[in-house]
Parts: sequence; C-alpha cells; structure tokens
Amino acid sequence: MNLAVSGCIVMYKNDVEMLKKAITSFLSTGLKVKLYLVDNSPTDDLKVLGIGDNIKYIHNPSNPGFGAAHNIAIKEALCEKAKYHFVINPDVYFKGEIIDSMVNYMHEDTKIGMMMPQVLNEDGSVQNLPKLLPSVYSVLMRKLKRPALVYENFINKYELRFVPKDKIYNAPILSGCFTLLNLEAIKEVGMYDDNFFMYFEDWDLSRRMHQKYKTIYFPKVSVYHEYNSGANKSSRLFKIFMNSAITYFNKWGWLIDSDRKCINEKALSQFK
Repeated sequence: MNLAVSGCIVMYKNDVEMLKKAITSFLSTGLKVKLYLVDNSPTDDLKVLGIGDNIKYIHNPSNPGFGAAHNIAIKEALCEKAKYHFVINPDVYFKGEIIDSMVNYMHEDTKIGMMMPQVLNEDGSVQNLPKLLPSVYSVLMRKLKRPALVYENFINKYELRFVPKDKIYNAPILSGCFTLLNLEAIKEVGMYDDNFFMYFEDWDLSRRMHQKYKTIYFPKVSVYHEYNSGANKSSRLFKIFMNSAITYFNKWGWLIDSDRKCINEKALSQFK
C-alpha cells in the first residue's frame, strides 16, 4: 500500500475525549492518510481508539519518550513509502482543510523540510511558537520573565512576535505540537534524537532541518492547542525540562555556539 501522507499521536494516559478530537481532526481530510497511535501508557486501555483501516495502534509501555515514540511511527511511515508525515500532539484539534493545505504547500517546494501552522489557544489568541535559535540566556529569560522591560524587548524578538501574524517565513525553531515533516528530508537529517525524553527534541530537529532545508511557519491555516505549560506546574516535568535543556546545550554549545548568531541574523533579515 503506497501511502502519501501519514501522522502520529503519541499518547500517555490521555483523556479519551481529547484524543478523539485529535484523531477525528486528522482523519477528516480528502487525502489518503494513515494515523499511527503510539501509546506509551503502562496499560493498553487506549487501544479502543485504534479502530479502522487507516489507524494503527502500537502499545509501547517502555515509554522511551516523546521523540523516540514518534520515531517508531516515522520508521513505519518510511517503510510504507509515505512522503509527508504529521507529528500531532494529543491536545491539538482543528477543522477544515488543514492537512490538505499544508501538504499542498510543501509539495510545491521540495526545499521545505518542516512546517507548522498558526497555533491558537482555545480563546483564539495566537501562541507564539516559532523562535530564533535559543541561548542559555533566552531559556532563563522565558522562565524568569523579569525585569519586565528587558523581558518584553527580548521576547518580542526571540519569539518573532513583531512579525505580521499572517506572514509565511522560514523560522529556525518550530514547535513540535503540530508539525509536518518532509520524509525525504528526514532521511537526510535524521529523526528525533532519542537522548531527549521530552522537551527540546523539536528544537533540536528544527535546528538540524533548518541547516539544510526551509523550516516554514505557515499561518494561513490554524489549529487549536490546549497548552497547559506542564513544566511550570509540575516539579517532575520541570526536572525533565532541565535535563533536556542540558542535553540540548551539551550538544550545540553553552556559551560558544558559532552558528547560532549567523542563523538568527539570517532569519531576522527576512523582515527588514
């Protein structure tokens, strides 16, 4: 079976009704798609969601992490000869021809390796997810949010908030909550780095992809994301966040990151 478009939702003891919204959103397209449900939960209670010819449920109770679980689906998609693959958070939902629009846009430009749409809160406000490449300073500032004036100037530039909301552009960092991957590009740059359990794995993949392909923010279509900033509310998740930050900067450089300044300046030059 030659599948052009695939997608994956990694699950971990999620609310069933929330997952149904995400699954229905992805499958409501005129394109031929296949959805992988990789379940990192200790039990297979969520198996009831894996019904249908275009859904494959994979129980993965070892729970190797977000990126490693998505890699299972990416490998399967590659074996099935899929060309495009969506990474979908379980708390994302949408209506309309989101899948079709993003695939068509990527199909027209083989230089695009990765894309994300505009992501909205449930009240319709925009989540500022495209970013410049991070430094240790930027990670700390996003957590501290002070002093207020310094933070405001910093975040406006770092999260590209000054860019017109409807502008399509090439962003060094894209969020992994809803991402379209060009699998030909993935063959070249690699999948998610399994060393990241959760957090920063999307930044790492974005950076590797951005070195060789366009990583496009595509605000012509929108999805809703029930974002709850778990690392700011849970000590366990905050520890995972910090471990992933250490992994990222060990890989790319703490104070010395020779490419970051050049890449960020090139990204900002799009808006001059």
